[in-house]
Amino acid sequence: MTDYRKLFDLSNKTALVLGAASGIGRASAEALGSLGAHVICVDRDADGAEATATTIRNGGSAEALVADAADGAAIERMAERVRTAHGRLDIAVTTPGVNIRKTLLDCTEVDFDRMISLNLKGTFHFLRACGRIMVAQRGGSLIACSSVRAMTIEPGLAVYGATKAAISLLVKGFASEVGQAGVRVNAIAPSIIETALTAPIVARADIHQRYAGHTVFNRWGHASEVAAAIAFLAADASSYISGSTLLVDGGWTAIDGPPTGLTEISR
Repeated sequence: MTDYRKLFDLSNKTALVLGAASGIGRASAEALGSLGAHVICVDRDADGAEATATTIRNGGSAEALVADAADGAAIERMAERVRTAHGRLDIAVTTPGVNIRKTLLDCTEVDFDRMISLNLKGTFHFLRACGRIMVAQRGGSLIACSSVRAMTIEPGLAVYGATKAAISLLVKGFASEVGQAGVRVNAIAPSIIETALTAPIVARADIHQRYAGHTVFNRWGHASEVAAAIAFLAADASSYISGSTLLVDGGWTAIDGPPTGLTEISR
């Protein structure tokens, strides 16, 4: 009989998490560490990356590195340093992103370039650099961060949503190219998650509740809930999943607007 517990065991695995200083990145690093992986916590915030690594080291194994997700050369150096130090890379997760909420008519070329550079180009550099290691070793799991905004949109998010939709397609294309080398490539697509990025919205009670009402649970998600999905995609439990974008959206895309008029659930 299959040992299903072992399918989620990441012992003796080397994992890299870019964006590990806070939010979904930090939660993901902690999740992978708790399942037994040695976690390389990477962020441009050196103190934040080290703080995450220190937390993991309380019961696991971790180290911290500094790299800017928007700097392609820095990502290449990061990957080479990991390859040299550890010999292999089993799991690689990238979470950084930026959202400049402006209508298309108000969006400047600087705004556009900033979102493209970090969200899309940064993901490209990450997948390419870490993917090279995994193809050479004939195995590994790459995980990128898309968004529910790749599928549903609202005014002011056209460019951001376009970058996230592009990430989902980038994942599909790369998965088709490296699958025969035993490398899996997937993405997660969160909806409303309480993190530092969404703190300004969370602080507005009216908007906070309005967004919550777009989910079937009538609540925001937690970074740990996204991290659990990332851990699944990292583990052998998802060994037959590649080229997919896993929605972690609280049912946001399952319904057309807030559920209303429901006072009782029939059983």
